[in-house]
Amino acid sequence: MSLYLLARWLHIASGVVAFVTLWLPLVARKGGALHRRVGWAYVGAMIAAALSSLVISGGRFLQAPREQPMALFFIYIAVLSAASATMGVRVLRTKTRTGASMHPLDVGLSTLLLCMGLFTEAYGLRMGVPLLWGFAPVGIFSGTTGLWYWLRPPQERMHWWFQHMGAMVASGIGTLTAALVVNARHVGINGLQLALFLGPTVVGVVGLRLWTRYYRQRFARKAPAVMGQDLPGTTQPARAR
Repeated sequence: MSLYLLARWLHIASGVVAFVTLWLPLVARKGGALHRRVGWAYVGAMIAAALSSLVISGGRFLQAPREQPMALFFIYIAVLSAASATMGVRVLRTKTRTGASMHPLDVGLSTLLLCMGLFTEAYGLRMGVPLLWGFAPVGIFSGTTGLWYWLRPPQERMHWWFQHMGAMVASGIGTLTAALVVNARHVGINGLQLALFLGPTVVGVVGLRLWTRYYRQRFARKAPAVMGQDLPGTTQPARAR
């Protein structure tokens, strides 16, 4: 079996797992066993899907000029989804930090995401591809906020909670958008149409804002003694939905 075919089958299998496991952590008890196990399955599948996508789309971008816009989109989606999912894990691993984090994985992935977003934006504008220049700001914003988060000391008690939510939602937006674009041709829709990604992006951003507002209000109502389990340095996040 060639490397291309191996990467293709790995991408299909891991993409299906990522799409299926994306939903359950949203409704499972936060910090519970089910939330953690399914979340790890999603992160692992997303990384596998991203690596296989880089193999497939990287070759197309270099060797097939006519396929460059679509190939670049999938390369960018791979970086966005995998980097965001990895950040979602890293903020939990480093929630006890009291200063800035200069870990290469933290700063490096956010920088890579920012650079990929800027490159995709420039390429999309130059080539007149709405899907590229319209979706690139998601990566630019995610990369910028990631650097802003890592390069400063924590600004609030539950910083890791909100960064985890934001990172996983960004990864989910990428996953859903890629699924829409890949399958659009099966129903006669041009995969490069701007409107295809508006649904996941709008729903994800609006949902995240409402979700964040809900938890900020909930945490604010709790007394410090009750919130002790949520303070940095503990091992278990709040039992919340």
